Amino acid sequence: MSAFLKPSEVSRRLEAIAATVDREALAADLGNKIRGEVRFDEGSRALYTMDASNYRQVPIGVVIPRDVNDIIETVAVARRHGAPVLARGGGTSLCGQTCNVAVVIDTSKYLNRILEIDADKKLAQVESGVVLDDLRDAAERHALTFGPDPTTHSRCTLGGMIGNNSCGTHSIMAGKTVENIQALEILTYDGLRMWVGKTSEDELESIIKTGGRRGEIYAGLKALRDKYADLIRTGFPKIRRRVSGYNLDELLPENGFNVAHALVGTEGTCVLVLQAQAQLVHSPPARVLLVLGYADIYQAGDETAKVLSYGPIGLEGLDEQIVGDMRKKKLHLRDLPLLPRGGGWLLVEFGGATAHEAGERARRLMAALEAGSLVQEMRLFEDPAEQKCVWAIRESGAAATNFIPGEPETWPGWEDAAVDPNHLGDYLRDFRKLLDKYGYSASLYGHFGDGCVHARISFDFHTEDGVKQWRHFLTEAADLVVRYGGSLSGEHGDGQARAELLPRMYGKELMQAFRQFKAIWDPESKMNPGKVVDPYRLDENLRLGPDYRPLQPVTNFSFFQDQGSFATAVGRCVGIGICRRKQGGTMCPSYRATLEEQHSTRGRAHLLFEMLQGKSMKQAWRNPDIKQALDLCLGCKGCKRDCPVSVDMATYKAEFLSHYYAGRLRPVQAYSMGLIFRWARLAAILPGIANFFTQTPLLRDMVKLTIGMARGRNIPVFARQTFTQWFKRRATGDPAKPAVILWPDTFNNYFYPETARAAVEVLEAAGYRVRLPRQVLCCGRPLYDFGMLDLARQKLREILHALKADIAAGVPVIGLEPSCIAVFRDELLNFFPDDPMARRLSEQAYSLGEFLVRKADYHPPMLKRKAIVHGHCQHKAVIGMSEEIQLLKRLGLDSSLLDSGCCGMAGAFGFHQDHSELSIRIGEQVLLPAVRATAADTLIIADGFSCREQIAQTTPRRALHLAQVLQMALTQV
Repeated sequence: MSAFLKPSEVSRRLEAIAATVDREALAADLGNKIRGEVRFDEGSRALYTMDASNYRQVPIGVVIPRDVNDIIETVAVARRHGAPVLARGGGTSLCGQTCNVAVVIDTSKYLNRILEIDADKKLAQVESGVVLDDLRDAAERHALTFGPDPTTHSRCTLGGMIGNNSCGTHSIMAGKTVENIQALEILTYDGLRMWVGKTSEDELESIIKTGGRRGEIYAGLKALRDKYADLIRTGFPKIRRRVSGYNLDELLPENGFNVAHALVGTEGTCVLVLQAQAQLVHSPPARVLLVLGYADIYQAGDETAKVLSYGPIGLEGLDEQIVGDMRKKKLHLRDLPLLPRGGGWLLVEFGGATAHEAGERARRLMAALEAGSLVQEMRLFEDPAEQKCVWAIRESGAAATNFIPGEPETWPGWEDAAVDPNHLGDYLRDFRKLLDKYGYSASLYGHFGDGCVHARISFDFHTEDGVKQWRHFLTEAADLVVRYGGSLSGEHGDGQARAELLPRMYGKELMQAFRQFKAIWDPESKMNPGKVVDPYRLDENLRLGPDYRPLQPVTNFSFFQDQGSFATAVGRCVGIGICRRKQGGTMCPSYRATLEEQHSTRGRAHLLFEMLQGKSMKQAWRNPDIKQALDLCLGCKGCKRDCPVSVDMATYKAEFLSHYYAGRLRPVQAYSMGLIFRWARLAAILPGIANFFTQTPLLRDMVKLTIGMARGRNIPVFARQTFTQWFKRRATGDPAKPAVILWPDTFNNYFYPETARAAVEVLEAAGYRVRLPRQVLCCGRPLYDFGMLDLARQKLREILHALKADIAAGVPVIGLEPSCIAVFRDELLNFFPDDPMARRLSEQAYSLGEFLVRKADYHPPMLKRKAIVHGHCQHKAVIGMSEEIQLLKRLGLDSSLLDSGCCGMAGAFGFHQDHSELSIRIGEQVLLPAVRATAADTLIIADGFSCREQIAQTTPRRALHLAQVLQMALTQV
């Protein structure tokens, strides 16, 4: 290792402190003292090595407290053992604040309650682990909201926002987190618990006279204020988005000696926050969104101040590169045309008591911009659905610029500096010149109303020269911001990423004031040490630094979209944690049901990352902690679509399990459920006998026990006549009509043949001649759940061979089971990326809805009914539901697509004796209650076999396949 890469003195000192901690004794002591969960095992520590930043540090251990007393006891025990502590919420920090060699206290699982909302006083009292969207949803019932709303609002915690002094889109309406906190209940490392907030001079003197540790702290704060008051007034940037450094200005007399505000933004380096009294603000009930298109992002910056003068409640900027990256990733393709003409955009939101009022405010700005403005085109969106689509483009921000095919990787590392909005255009031009000087590419976007600029930049962290260049760039970037009177951080805080640069912004004297402030609260320097003050060097503890040499194992899948590297595929996860949201979209069903980091997509990706490090995770492919984390992955592929960087945990799980079980027996479910296509073929010979054993009381229980199925689940009934048997007995179609191949999947062939028969009728009505493959084939979908990849590859080879002539002839293959079509679109190419026949089959395979809309342009007879639609997870993730919805509109159905996530059954998952309870909990989150609440004459549409089984086995209703609904329209004519 070169001298450049050696740990800093700070790092060596803190590592030495951690090394003196007896981890086993500490864990045992904690286990005896708290009600919560003490996790010092290898796997749990690996889950918390990283956040969304460039940094990685292995913690001493993890504590999941059940209540506030657990936090108090945890800190007391840590103090006795000399262990540093680190409070963590959603773990989405971009500057390394939430990874450290410390005892991590994760409050997000249990300490997430809203204790009280006082609508009259516009106050909410909450625990530190409450998710922001939960607070906002509760406040909205009183026409209130918590103003700061970072893009991580669906999973970030209020404690984390307090730590970082978070902001977000609507900070121009409500300010940063610091302006929205009334009081904090805090805990110091030495055990003092108290509420803090504004303090009058009389109260301050009284507290100091009372003495004790509280009096000592307040006396120290008063002395600090008095010593540095003038320097604080002159040395702090006068901009709204100053987030860097400590809020010492809040101790000034003119600011009411507000101790709570002074502690906001300290990133867990001074105290732990137990509870918060949050200030709520009026939430405009009606909103409109005006999007302004400019020639480039610099002209958008030039006009920001003018736009700001018209009183918007949100003002965001986007450049053409981020939009271009979305197109390359095929992200938000249906939304991007909503943007007006231009190469840079401002998203301007106005609020009002009514839509008319909000719209009039927007139109006043539009009128002003028509004369002498730089704007090229304006579009006003008053429809909430369209507004949501446009906001989704902005919220994809950072992740949308990652893992672009053919483009260099982009990273945080200088992503949220802020300047006065009046100088934004000039700053952006100078910043671009600096990027060009170093040869970096970057998209520019952010909270332009507050002059905060986000950027994901193509830093090279893999070579020593690349890291050296990054250091030089950061110093120049910091000096540029200082010249503009700005802040190194305008949102994400300092952590490790910017702490080393703070002297360039504040100078030596104010940095000494920061050190004294921390020492007043944390004299032993055990609260998240090495961050903000006396920091780690910004180029150490890098997770992908020059010494990163991951294992590069031979894999079954090609991972052709990740340079053939499993390590690169796993490294897609950038830690922003969308998989931890509790509602909306599909991923991650197991996290939503457990609130466990290890059952999130991010948690699993981090474990696999650590495995490939070859250091902290032993046994590699046979590691039991990774196996346990992957056990509750439903293989839904929701992450492949919902995750902005397309982490595909279902594929990673299948790859891992193939190695985990190499050379040894798999569990019984692998042979009973994974090989269902074999058993179904046997059962089809004598279905009556098969059903006798699977449906007769006592006998069926013995069968369930034998095959590892949950007692509460029903074994699906085998059809008396399979679809293929029925098809052979019917007359062949008109040879003059174009042929299509209907894929007879295992489930619709052997269990639900009525679905496939309906599809034949519909396809023939659409003008096609239906054929089946000439031999019995199976795509092998259930095999992936158990890592049986050799057999899965064999099954796909059989398909390519059997359908060779049809593929070459361009005959479409239409599937009724979404997971089968997903295999042809996804796994087939991952096995055979260079096989032209595999590529052609992938392009010729359609879901029924896709084919009827895209190729047949089919317009069915009208069916005037109501319906709710549940999309199969892999249908949503790999194929998309738009054609199905379009076809239902052509039917005349009054239908709504449920935002129901995963049904919970997920193939064999929900039948598994160890997973059944969780499966139902997942279904009960949205889908099953929605089905039970649906009127009896409303159709329930679900194409997935597992989805229909979940509905049939847990509600009085039965769902129909799209083919059956289309058939219904035909038969009523």
